[in-house]
Amino acid sequence: MAIHAFYSERKTIDIGTLLLESGTELPGVSLIYERVGPWDAPVVLICHALTGNHKTIGNEKTPGWWNGLVGRKQFIDTEKYQVITFNVLGGCDGSTGPLSINPLTNKPYQLDFPTLSIRDIVRAQYEALNHLNIREVHAIIGGSLGGMQVLEWGLLYPSFMKKLIALAVTPTLSDFGIAFNYIAEQAIKADPEWQNGYYQDYSDFKGLEIARMIGMVTYRSAQLFSERFSRQKSDEVFSVTSYLKYQGKKLVQRFDANSYLYLLDAMNTHDIGRNRGNWMIASQMYECRVLFIGYENDLIYDPSTIKEFSEMVPYAVYHHVQTNYGHDGFLTEYGKWGSVVSDFLENNNR
Repeated sequence: MAIHAFYSERKTIDIGTLLLESGTELPGVSLIYERVGPWDAPVVLICHALTGNHKTIGNEKTPGWWNGLVGRKQFIDTEKYQVITFNVLGGCDGSTGPLSINPLTNKPYQLDFPTLSIRDIVRAQYEALNHLNIREVHAIIGGSLGGMQVLEWGLLYPSFMKKLIALAVTPTLSDFGIAFNYIAEQAIKADPEWQNGYYQDYSDFKGLEIARMIGMVTYRSAQLFSERFSRQKSDEVFSVTSYLKYQGKKLVQRFDANSYLYLLDAMNTHDIGRNRGNWMIASQMYECRVLFIGYENDLIYDPSTIKEFSEMVPYAVYHHVQTNYGHDGFLTEYGKWGSVVSDFLENNNR
């Protein structure tokens, strides 16, 4: 079949009412997506992490968050593959979430939004792909929260994809990860500006700033912080503290505090073994080829646990990346591991 010309679009798709895992029916669900590549090319679905969005590739003026890994002539080549990324259900970048209007009140849901799970996020994307008349994909890839979605995709819809690529993710979120999420949650909820979740303005949330700072410390390694900052000061302020403050303020300008809380809660309940026996039993249920990648110095998603997990999954391979970036390794240093992804995508051997 001839491949059509390269194209790029960002659109919103309505999927109607979605039955959530909690039993709640969420009406009027819509997801915004980015779709790049030849129309008839094999589809690669990308799942984003906690504070990511659908803008994976972006453009020359505003590069996407995975620019350098995905795009023309890159490791996931948009001249070979049609790449689709949805902003997750519960997000705040155009998909239905706490900022959306509740049809019962004509006001934003805020904390009246229903509880979400990773499985709900995946089911919403599945429905959206069906509405786009996409009945199968070549591969699904994501890291962290995106990796949780990848793992659930393989269990909820095992014949929908040929390959899974799970980056920096374990079969359950560890107690260590839940602990850091709890600290971030408490920082947000202790902020007077949060107003028990029913705030009018979220442009100056110190609680969300602090939550982001907590995340930045766990995402990278002590070695990287030492190499980058070396206890340097500017105007008697440590450079590392200026960096954390900058990152905190930057997130507050683009992310909703309630969305942050809802997605943290979804991450906390991540467990592929829930209602499937346990994670070890569930690990045997994958039917397609799976590539796992773990990153040295990842504090939350221990590479040794990922490797152990991969050894239980049929048709799985594991690749270890030596890096000082820790968990953030899946967002940088593509030269160290991008070719592993591209080779896996193109290799048809089981």
